[in-house]
Amino acid sequence: MPHQQHVTLVVTHHLAPGQEQAYEAWLKRIMPDAATFTGHLGVNVIRPSGSEQAYTVLVRFDNLDNLYRWIHSPQRVQYIEQVTPLLLGSDHIEIRPGAEFWFTPPSANVRTPAKWKQFLITLLVIFPSTNLVPWFWSQLLPGLSGSLAGHLLNDASVVALVVFLWMPLVTRQFHQWLTRH
Repeated sequence: MPHQQHVTLVVTHHLAPGQEQAYEAWLKRIMPDAATFTGHLGVNVIRPSGSEQAYTVLVRFDNLDNLYRWIHSPQRVQYIEQVTPLLLGSDHIEIRPGAEFWFTPPSANVRTPAKWKQFLITLLVIFPSTNLVPWFWSQLLPGLSGSLAGHLLNDASVVALVVFLWMPLVTRQFHQWLTRH
């Protein structure tokens, strides 16, 4: 995997019964510390739904080197020691390149969504974004419409909205439907 590619640390935690409140408090402590590391791009937490009792935490970094600095930092090691008593086992981590984590199930018990469902969810996010963002920027900065700078601004805005806002929200909202047989 190239060191310049965005990466996502996918952490799966299966909590011991009754540890939800302590785990949520732990999340509130670790997330701001992770955000102070160079290259940190954000965190999404997928909380348990239905019969699935696993938390999945997605921590994004701008490259693999910066992610490794976080993974091997004394702060993270200390946080892992704190959370271990709250878990049914050890934490399970994976490192995923790019944005493929959107449709990666949090555990082996959950199916990867059908490609047609992935297509529909992606279209649901991309179609309005690619229509509304250019309209928004043309209203705000009419002089950029049709120019290379205008296209760059539109594309950058759409990608940022999709990666950091819409896909995490939509995949969480449609999780049940995506993973249904």
